[in-house]
Amino acid sequence: MTSRHDPSDDVDAIVEAWRRERPDLDVEPLHVFSRVSRLARLLDLDRTTAFARHELEGWEFDVLSALRRAGEPYELSPGRLVQETLVTSGTMTNRIDRLATKGWVERLPSPTDRRGVIVRLTKGGQAAVDSAMADLLTREGELLDDMAPAERDALTRALKRLLAPFEA
Repeated sequence: MTSRHDPSDDVDAIVEAWRRERPDLDVEPLHVFSRVSRLARLLDLDRTTAFARHELEGWEFDVLSALRRAGEPYELSPGRLVQETLVTSGTMTNRIDRLATKGWVERLPSPTDRRGVIVRLTKGGQAAVDSAMADLLTREGELLDDMAPAERDALTRALKRLLAPFEA
């Protein structure tokens, strides 16, 4: 629930409408989860715009950034990419094909499995993900500028607690 000092927002109006229409229900969770849901949608739109400035789609950024985070030589197995990006193996195969066509990744033989491959980030892929990441962090940093470090830390801890049951 918002304090007396916080301005009302659309979620407050939604919660109050549900409280009026269904007084038998505890609508308090809507204060948190409706805001999280709205924020997720708005951030997704904002990220889509940010990635488009670098001629990247969100899924491309996800795969390229997973490879970049792996550290030199910036390579992972397709199975590990599936785990990192939460998609099916068929979807990942298609994504790797499309990224290879753009010259952002390359397939190499696996050194440990004659039938397997390793996906490696190319210099072009690294440049694309690095520039998009720098711009993304600038934008998202601006969104947090009005929050004190202690508020950011508290928000991070609270969001981790909410996320934990889904990632267990």
